[in-house]
Amino acid sequence: MVTTTFDTLAFAKRLMEAGFTERQAEAQVTVLREIVESELATKRDLRELELRLTAEMVKANAETKADILKWVAGMLVAQAALIAALVKLL
Repeated sequence: MVTTTFDTLAFAKRLMEAGFTERQAEAQVTVLREIVESELATKRDLRELELRLTAEMVKANAETKADILKWVAGMLVAQAALIAALVKLL
């Protein structure tokens, strides 16, 4: 697991310098530390997501190309059948 460095002491001191009580500053630091440790995406998380999405897009692209080729082949067969039917009528 990747950890993110967060200087809780410096943050608490800055809050107290801004007028927070020690108790308020500690509560803010605790909540922010929990958010940073559990909810914050790291560069590694984002890179892994990018790789997964890229792989899914490549797969979807290949499936789309295959579907288009099937439709084109089907239309060619239908066109050939139509031309053959018209030639027989003439």
